[in-house]
Amino acid sequence: MNLVVVAFLLLSPLLLVQSLDPAFNDDVLGLIVFKAGLTDPQSRLTSWNEEDNLACKWVGVKCDPNTNRVTELILDGFSLSGHIGRSLVRLQSLRVLQLSRNNFSGTINPILAQIPALESLDLSGNSLSGLIPEQLFQQCGSLKAVSLAKNNLSGLMPQSLSSCSNLQRLNLSSNRLSGQLLSELWSLRSLRLLDLSDNLFEGEIPGGVESLSELRVISLRRNGLVGWLPENLGNCLMLKTVDFSGNYFSGSLPLSMRKLGLCRYLDVRENSLTGEFPDWIGEMRSLEFLYISGNNFSGRVPSSVGNLQSLKEVNMSKNRFVGSLPESFGGCVNLKVVDFGHNSFSGNLPSWLFVLALESVSLSGNRYSGSIAFPVSWSQSFQSLQSLDLSSNALTGGIPVAIGNFSRLQALNVSRNSLTGSIPASVGELNTTRVVDMSHNQLTGSIPPEVGSAVSLQQLRLDSNLLAGGIPAGIGNCSSLTSLVLSRNNITGPVPGSITNLSNLELLDLSFNNLTGSLPKELTNLSHLVSFNVSFNDLEGELPVGGFFNTIPPSSVIGNPSLCGSIVKQSCPAVHPKPLVLNPNSSVSNHGPLPPNLRHKRIVLSISSLVAIGAAVFIALGVVIVSILNMHARTSMARSAAAFAFSGGDDFSPSHDTEANYGKLVMFSGEADFVTGAQSLLNKNCELGRGGFGTVYKTELRGGRSIAIKKLNTTSLVKCQDDFEREVKALGKIRHHNLVTLEGYYWTPSLQLLINEHVSGESLHKHLHDRGSDSCLTWQQRFSIILGTARGLAHLHQLSVIHYNMKSSNVLIDVSGDPKVGDFGLARLLPALDRYILSSKIQSALGYMAPEFACQTVKITEKCDVYGFGVLTLEVLTGKRPVEYMEDDVVVLCDMVREALDEGRIEECIDKKLKGNYPVEEAIPVVKLGLICASQVPSNRPDMEEVIRILELIQSPTENQQELE
Repeated sequence: MNLVVVAFLLLSPLLLVQSLDPAFNDDVLGLIVFKAGLTDPQSRLTSWNEEDNLACKWVGVKCDPNTNRVTELILDGFSLSGHIGRSLVRLQSLRVLQLSRNNFSGTINPILAQIPALESLDLSGNSLSGLIPEQLFQQCGSLKAVSLAKNNLSGLMPQSLSSCSNLQRLNLSSNRLSGQLLSELWSLRSLRLLDLSDNLFEGEIPGGVESLSELRVISLRRNGLVGWLPENLGNCLMLKTVDFSGNYFSGSLPLSMRKLGLCRYLDVRENSLTGEFPDWIGEMRSLEFLYISGNNFSGRVPSSVGNLQSLKEVNMSKNRFVGSLPESFGGCVNLKVVDFGHNSFSGNLPSWLFVLALESVSLSGNRYSGSIAFPVSWSQSFQSLQSLDLSSNALTGGIPVAIGNFSRLQALNVSRNSLTGSIPASVGELNTTRVVDMSHNQLTGSIPPEVGSAVSLQQLRLDSNLLAGGIPAGIGNCSSLTSLVLSRNNITGPVPGSITNLSNLELLDLSFNNLTGSLPKELTNLSHLVSFNVSFNDLEGELPVGGFFNTIPPSSVIGNPSLCGSIVKQSCPAVHPKPLVLNPNSSVSNHGPLPPNLRHKRIVLSISSLVAIGAAVFIALGVVIVSILNMHARTSMARSAAAFAFSGGDDFSPSHDTEANYGKLVMFSGEADFVTGAQSLLNKNCELGRGGFGTVYKTELRGGRSIAIKKLNTTSLVKCQDDFEREVKALGKIRHHNLVTLEGYYWTPSLQLLINEHVSGESLHKHLHDRGSDSCLTWQQRFSIILGTARGLAHLHQLSVIHYNMKSSNVLIDVSGDPKVGDFGLARLLPALDRYILSSKIQSALGYMAPEFACQTVKITEKCDVYGFGVLTLEVLTGKRPVEYMEDDVVVLCDMVREALDEGRIEECIDKKLKGNYPVEEAIPVVKLGLICASQVPSNRPDMEEVIRILELIQSPTENQQELE
């Protein structure tokens, strides 16, 4: 390094020294020292030479031509790393500093505020952390644009921002900033862009936003904001982009928004907005993008949307719209993308659907009926449509031959309808299509050999139809296939050897057909195969050996009595006498019947029974100890509860995030107006039940909607408010049809309440065990409960949330008969996952608890929930409790069912209340699935996504149609 630079680095940290060389001006000094503190892996700054008198020809540097002083430093995307040091303060004429998309780390140096001419500061896309210093904006008279987006900044917004009167653009998005929004922001009258999206801001939007008359863009996307949208937002007449998506806003769209005639982008999806969608939306004539999905809008879509001639994309999915889509959409000639899925639209498909030049269409999950009618003559949609999803409706008739005319189609999904007829040969003309899903219909005929011409296919699903004939050999030409599912049909003949040409295949499911012959040995060459199922066919001969086939589970090949090999534990060429191999934990030998003198009419005490008894004793002792430890806290809890219960309605004002005298109430949905104030919440007359984590009460909001209040037992729960709120807010963001929604919470150090959605039906436990013999769940109801529960658990596991307390009393049945899993994730409120404490909390789950709870060295994972789900499945099928105590015996449900399965009398275990009114071909596979889920070894249990796929395979097509009806 040049000696001048070395000497400079040893001088004052404030860099106020004079240059040792008159030619070595301040700008050159500042930049050379700045470079010395950086790592430049791509050598982008090689032109920066300390021997130069001026820096004006250096890469990324611009100068004033009159003074030769540096005015702009633009180093975007140079892959630089290090800290942003003090030396840049020497660039006193610097107006633009852009260091975005690099790897700068550390905190933001507040000395940058001492660059008097600075107008634009862009540090986005780095790894900066810590607080935004208050000093950064205390001398910001010249600042017009600030972007600190996409870093790791935390803490509150600096109050000093309010002094930046000339600020036009402020982007703090994609950080971890928290707290309330500053009301002082609305004093920045020159502001044109405000982006605070993807942070942790909470509370309501302060009033006064209408003072930002120059505002063009406002984005508060994905925060924790509550309350109503700003009432006077429409007074910001220059707005072109409005994004409030991914929050907890409630109420309706503010009426003033009808004045936003220049607005092109409106996004309020994933909130809790309600009411009918306003007719005045047609006055926002510049709208190009309209996103309102994931709310609670109801009623009909107004015909005024036809006035939005500039509309390009609209997403109204996941609401409660009814009726038909207005024909006025046909006038939106610029429309390209529409998603109206998961509503209650009905009638025939809209006539304009295949007239416009749409690129993507989704009408899935509605109640559309009638046939699919493509235009007879040429349509511009034939050249434009890339994605078509009409799944989960009640469509009838056949699949039109004209399907082959869509030359750019990438994805076609018409699954879960009532379509009939054969698959048209024109599917072979879909040369660009990657996904075809026609599953769960009533299609007949054979798979057309022309399907082999659809060479771009990656996924082909034709399962759960009435298809016959053989698998066409030409399917081996679809070399891009990764997923081939033909299960649940009447397909016959051999598995063609050409399937072994599908070198990218990951999923192959040919189960529940009438396939014959032997499996091609070359299947072992499919190196990407991760899922393989040919169960319940008539295949014979030796299973392939090697590679993936050395690890496949027996469930992949069961129901083929003539298959042999190590997987089915049958040496070739002997015939397996009893292909019930879905029983990895049976304690009964399969080598022959038991001697008569060892057979009993009831189940004797097994090892599992002894373990259950020991666990019961252990837990009982734990309950006594925990109860003693709890006694000292009861007095303080009672005082807190009394203060809460009689503090009056003022503590629950519509502020939705109230710091009252006794605690803090937060309602994610924005509703906080209870019928009789706080005194109604913990009313013993409204008690619904008690569990390991607390007592549940019912109350009502002012609008008449019921909610459930869970008063948590405080012993061993988190005492730190920040920890409690972090965990509860995370749980509050979880939304699924089969999960009970967490709507809010109340906090004091000794009293914590969880505010949940109220499910008006009773628990699954009561349906199974507490009702008389006159009341009985049907087979279809039981199957739907098992499948819905599986879907709820799978959603939790996708979010890395373990339930820990899976049992029938935590599954609620709503008025529609759908299951909703509750009490999930409460173990996360424990200060640490102490198994003794956790076991005492869920003592009522005896029989559901996975055996690894008893072993400190085995990791607790989602497989614990799978075990509980398996026991619950057997409980639903048999109507018996997981553990039943007799006069001189203990009957463990899993043991009882396993023994019955081994002895070939499994039908005796099915709930007698069903009186034989159930399909045996479905009941037995579900029993086997329950036993696999309840395996003693965690690695033997499937994950919940696999469980869902197996259940969908078991369910017959006719029942799928009944579900749609």
